[in-house]
Amino acid sequence: MKLKPSDLLLAFALLSVHGAAQPPNTKAEVIPITSTIPEAEDIQKVIAPLAAEIKATFDLPLVQAPQGLFRGRRGEENLLGYWVSDVMRQTAQGVIGTPVRFAITNAGGLRSNLRPGQLKVADIFEMMPFENELVVVELTGAEVIQVLKEGLVRRGGEPCSGVKAVVEGTPEAATLTITWDDGSPIDPAATVKVATSDYLYGGGDSIPTLKKGRKPFTTGITLRQMLLDQCSSIAKAKADLVPPKPGRYTIPVPVQAAIRDKTFKL
Repeated sequence: MKLKPSDLLLAFALLSVHGAAQPPNTKAEVIPITSTIPEAEDIQKVIAPLAAEIKATFDLPLVQAPQGLFRGRRGEENLLGYWVSDVMRQTAQGVIGTPVRFAITNAGGLRSNLRPGQLKVADIFEMMPFENELVVVELTGAEVIQVLKEGLVRRGGEPCSGVKAVVEGTPEAATLTITWDDGSPIDPAATVKVATSDYLYGGGDSIPTLKKGRKPFTTGITLRQMLLDQCSSIAKAKADLVPPKPGRYTIPVPVQAAIRDKTFKL
């Protein structure tokens, strides 16, 4: 049986609840945690096999990533985020069995880069430490455009799949053109399927229009497990994990600076 890191927390909880009779109420005191505190043998008996199982799982090789995948800095595009959103869109489409036109995640949820070389399970856990789940909702084309605007103004564009956004002009007089990734126009009145996370759909990271999503469907798949499965699938096909092509956001340098300074508006 494979154990997840959350099993370790469950073991602690079970010991706390069932391991011994509860002591009477006493006055609380602060006890510094130092190396002088002896380890509890009964807890160690539970932790040891779990820790060994978890470590062995984390060290498992996943896939080769010769170029690595990076979040980007100071105006560089977030190719790691593009990959995550591509996998979200692909996975969601496989689950619901109908086309998913757009996917978006948040750059703040990607906590590390994927460095070039052999990726291990631990690398995906480090990059995606949260239990966020994949959700599919319905938005109109106009709402998709508004979602892109909100992410652009707040953080220079959140990682997305299925669209292209081009900003032209100056920070004081900028124009924004958003199309589908094939260059076709977005019909504001059309309804499309959108893949996102339960965190963003619930209002996290200040993209309020995502909360308007209708007919929400929670897939029950965490983003982390989705990425682990994708890496395993790539390796099984004897291929490498390579970053998506750039070009989903085109933003002039002065506009990027205004976004960082929180002075840019659309």
